[in-house]
Amino acid sequence: MYSDPSGRDLLGNRALFFIFICSFAIVTLLQQILYGKNYIKRYFELHEGPFEYNSSTCWKLRNEIMEVKILSMVKQSELFDRWKTLQSCKWERNNTAANIFKSHLTRCCNAPAFLFTTQKNTPEGIKLKYEVDSSGFLFIDAEVFNLFPKEMPYSRSQFKKCAVVGNGGILKNSRCGNEIDSTDFVFRCNLPPISDKYTMDVGLKTDIVTINPSIVTERFQKLEKWRRPFYEVLQAYENASVVMPAFYNTRNTDVSFRVKYVLDDFESQQSMFFFHPRYLENVSRFWMRQGLRAKRLSSGLMLVTAAMELCEEVHLYGFWAFSMDPSGFYITHHYYDNVKPRPGFHKMTTEIFNFLHMHSKGILQVHTKICS
Repeated sequence: MYSDPSGRDLLGNRALFFIFICSFAIVTLLQQILYGKNYIKRYFELHEGPFEYNSSTCWKLRNEIMEVKILSMVKQSELFDRWKTLQSCKWERNNTAANIFKSHLTRCCNAPAFLFTTQKNTPEGIKLKYEVDSSGFLFIDAEVFNLFPKEMPYSRSQFKKCAVVGNGGILKNSRCGNEIDSTDFVFRCNLPPISDKYTMDVGLKTDIVTINPSIVTERFQKLEKWRRPFYEVLQAYENASVVMPAFYNTRNTDVSFRVKYVLDDFESQQSMFFFHPRYLENVSRFWMRQGLRAKRLSSGLMLVTAAMELCEEVHLYGFWAFSMDPSGFYITHHYYDNVKPRPGFHKMTTEIFNFLHMHSKGILQVHTKICS
């Protein structure tokens, strides 16, 4: 027996500790194998995929996602397991489900008429109510009125296939760039980098890009000094239309108008649009009825909602708000950095959970795998 001068059994203590660690590891391994559905059994059942959308196997797998009504009903690892297994099924648009969803959006929100403020839906001389009630109203004088397009630039289901590109770390090393660029219309959020370093994963094509006013405030000093650096950043998106929530509150208005003035001063070919505050209010109410209660919806969700009315078929890339990918590997928050958002403002995981449900119903497609 080995012992120290005090008589303690060092080898015995170490042996007990080693047994404890081994036992914990075995239990953890068994939980991973046996938790919920039997993963090993499912692997051998599904390795021959991809399966047809209408097959009994895929119907069952879609139901396993849809039967989870709220995110807290399952552990994150079980949700990932179900989602990853569903990837063995081909995705098809369910015309009935998609059209029903679109009809609900038409009744509540009507993006083809009210997505942006226009001279048609926001006449000169009215008082436009801000989205945040405490900010009051903005009188639409001739100068402001002339900042608006005459009418909405897009119509219902104008585009056949659209990509809404989020900024999630799930896009890193995805090789989805060509697939994104092959769609008819591409939405991007909050001036994401699309330089050569990222093009293979995120593509280059951009038709609409949103700008959060905080980006202009923090990165470009509210455009109160040098404006060329901001203008040069916008040129990466070529002729994409720029969209901002100018009428969320009074602080957003001045910054958003300055962006419009910069584009005009540099004689840019890029159009500038402002989200209509009533549209954003109605979108918030719509998602609240779906169970999504957040202080503020993300820019990505706003664009997905608009795309559902403007496009026949909607595909999502870079929408994954978890710290691990579906295979359990840690990923950065964005594909270009790991800066976390301000806590408590958005409910990103709940938004993604809604998208997974919509994917399972055939309303839109969520892409989280490496693209071919």
